[in-house]
Amino acid sequence: MTSDALERLRRLHRFYRDPYPVYAEARRARGLTFVPELDAWLVSRREDVREVLSRPDLFSSAGALRPDVLPGRRALSELVKGYGGAQAVLSADGEAHRRLRRPLVRGLSPVRVAAALPFVTERAEALIGGFAGAGRVEWMDAYARPLPAEVIGHLMGLNPADTPGAIHGGHQAEALLFAPLTEDEQVEAARDVVALHHLLDRYARARRAEPRDDLITEMVRALAPGSGELTHDQRREIVSNVQNLLLAGHLTATALLGTIMLNLLRDRSQWELLRERPELVPAAVEEAVRFDAPIQGFRRTVTEEVTLAGTRLRRDDVVFVSYASAGRDADPTTRPDTFDVTRPAARHLSFGHGAHGCPGSQLAREQVRITLEILIRELPGLRLEHADVTMAPTLIHRAPESLHLTW
Repeated sequence: MTSDALERLRRLHRFYRDPYPVYAEARRARGLTFVPELDAWLVSRREDVREVLSRPDLFSSAGALRPDVLPGRRALSELVKGYGGAQAVLSADGEAHRRLRRPLVRGLSPVRVAAALPFVTERAEALIGGFAGAGRVEWMDAYARPLPAEVIGHLMGLNPADTPGAIHGGHQAEALLFAPLTEDEQVEAARDVVALHHLLDRYARARRAEPRDDLITEMVRALAPGSGELTHDQRREIVSNVQNLLLAGHLTATALLGTIMLNLLRDRSQWELLRERPELVPAAVEEAVRFDAPIQGFRRTVTEEVTLAGTRLRRDDVVFVSYASAGRDADPTTRPDTFDVTRPAARHLSFGHGAHGCPGSQLAREQVRITLEILIRELPGLRLEHADVTMAPTLIHRAPESLHLTW
């Protein structure tokens, strides 16, 4: 990576760690605000966000998650050995998007989520029980990352022994496109991604031969109807979309588990209130989603000339649709920049809206709800060990890099 590219990435990461001042300024400005760090027009107000998400014909999802870093030649030569690269649901439009989304909606239906809750509860209690006697914990590594990983692995039908490696490969895929890695680190990450591809491909072919009641089977049935041997193109499409599911299926919950504990304990009166009134747990979950959206937003590409919020956009212009900013767009008298578990219920856009609404939102909510109910009961004396907390430099899954708790 050149020195100029590295400096650009550093500036971008500084913005990622605290984008809320930029969001607030954009909401006050007339029209849209062009943000150089994003190389896009920022859509910051609630109604404008809703309009963009409601018009996929005018605002395409192609390039929704543009990489911050392009892998080097050596890394690319490794990646071609895998099965990725096919279009995933996140960047698809129209009928292609509907086809790729159907198995996710079925696989993450309310019935499927409800059936998984005993597993979620059992694993949550086991993880918390594993450190409850220690008096302190680094929350992200001990709980916020492992629980959602185990849950999505369970729903996908992965062997528990395969889940850690699969999650590692998913993180490496993210790092390869968004982190300042050295050339050797890029090659190592690419090899881990290829190993993930081959693992998921083995599962896809196994589910073709012997279907089961899991998400990989849903994906295989939907994307490769029939019973014959999977073609190479079918295998690539299935692997690409299962990898997308693997990442999205646990990163959102991980982010929420991090930010909700940070915000509940930063102003400890919120935690005390939740202890005294556990019936507020569902409201606390929604407030966490509104206040610090786990996925801050996605890009959209303009398909034809259009005016949005008084700003004339040309074809191929790029907008960044900020779910997180929309969550803070409210009457100042309601103190939208304050985390408040007693806030009256209100619809937010933090899980998207319309055709691209998050199909796994209920699964993420339930994991956070179950976690809070166990913590209130088992560790009522929770506190932040350190007041200074650094947020991860990403808009994909906004969460603390680490979160040290004590009791």
